[in-house]
Amino acid sequence: MAIIPMRTLLDHAAENDYGVAAFNVNNMEQIQSIMMAAVETESPVIVQASRGARSYSQDNYLRHLMLAAAELNPQIPMAMHQDHGNSPATCMSAVEMGFTSVMMDGSLEEDGKTPASWDYNVRVTQEVVKAAHARGVTVEAELGCLGGIEDGQGAGLSEEEAQEHLTDPEEAGRFVELTGCDALAVAIGTSHGAYKFKKKPTGQVLRMDVIREIHKRMPNCHMVMHGSSSVPEELVAIINEYGGKMPETYGVPVEDIQEGIRHGVRKINVDTDNRLAITGAIRKAFMDDPSEFDPRYYLKPARVAMAEVCKARMIAFGQAGRAPGVEMKTLDDLKKYYAM
Repeated sequence: MAIIPMRTLLDHAAENDYGVAAFNVNNMEQIQSIMMAAVETESPVIVQASRGARSYSQDNYLRHLMLAAAELNPQIPMAMHQDHGNSPATCMSAVEMGFTSVMMDGSLEEDGKTPASWDYNVRVTQEVVKAAHARGVTVEAELGCLGGIEDGQGAGLSEEEAQEHLTDPEEAGRFVELTGCDALAVAIGTSHGAYKFKKKPTGQVLRMDVIREIHKRMPNCHMVMHGSSSVPEELVAIINEYGGKMPETYGVPVEDIQEGIRHGVRKINVDTDNRLAITGAIRKAFMDDPSEFDPRYYLKPARVAMAEVCKARMIAFGQAGRAPGVEMKTLDDLKKYYAM
């Protein structure tokens, strides 16, 4: 199998100046979509599960789906990541399930909604880093707060309020030094979910200057962009054409993500775009033939639609063609690395 620590993948991305899309999964079709795109483009992948996904799918179902993806595609380096762990207990439960990477989101308190203090964030992140690194598992942390809510996680900040909770570049360097985390999710004005911006974001809303300043202060820690779906107009249009009622909304332009990659962003979370692709394809299938009731009839085009989004992001972020060059390290290899 080709399940590797996320740190190994992010290090390779840094050495070769590319970014890696991290796709959220809830079911078999989504994992299949990701692997279809990865095989076609020869891309390494990060497959991640939120607490909501783990609850919806049940841990063992989800874990075995990920293991099956690795078994069927041994040539593709794949990291299994816990997205937005709300406590050390959540993170360590993922480690016990075989995840090779966890996110301790100490930017919020354990309720996943209340912005936390600096001391709290440092303390819980240090706790997870110590326990996870002893097992060779990568740790992502977060500093600052994103807007919106997704899968019950988030402070529910508006676009304007999110600007008041951006990551402070000076604090970022100190936080990484104190905690020893491998990757840091930074708040630059993005939001979870589909409704990110009321108008096309500019440098005054999406603060790429913060990315550049943080990279100067922590060049050896990999940055992560959350809430980075682009919300393509054509996907929203398909949903609305076939009975949906999504209002006008704007996501993060791909070219802004590419600029972030040039300044140290190595992991880019993408979820909403895949949801839009799946929903549009299913709505179209229902309208095309209202007599159909076989789930395979509408899930097949949904799977293809999501794979196309995954493929486009893999190419845009520069990970396409990189799979053969990623070293197939193990958690034991990383245990030795962290012990040095």
